Amino acid sequence: MSSIPPELSYTAEHEWVSAPDDQGVVTVGITDHAQQELGDVVYVDLPDAGTSVAAGETFGEVESTKSVSDLYMPVEGEIVETNDAVADEPGSLNEDPYGAGWLVKIRPASADALNHLLDAEGYAAEIA
Repeated sequence: MSSIPPELSYTAEHEWVSAPDDQGVVTVGITDHAQQELGDVVYVDLPDAGTSVAAGETFGEVESTKSVSDLYMPVEGEIVETNDAVADEPGSLNEDPYGAGWLVKIRPASADALNHLLDAEGYAAEIA
């Protein structure tokens, strides 16, 4: 059974999004379900900070021993930070997808950018 923290928001493409911090920045990663489906992650390709992205746009990829999967941006905005540590240690996506395995931090283009995302219950239904 996959872990689905209730305080996060989710996409049907298996990305999670944190609530905005006091600067309005959200953190994005892949879900526990996604990392389990991928298997052992061996490579992560992420964009540079300062990159503007649209919701639904591909913003990188994750390569595992089983497959290569695109990463889809859950919200429109600007990437303010990329997790370089996950690029150096891609296995952290398998070990801690909601912690050390985060991917990027984004400043959403609007305050309501997260309104279309799934809550934990909705995501659980999506993967059931």
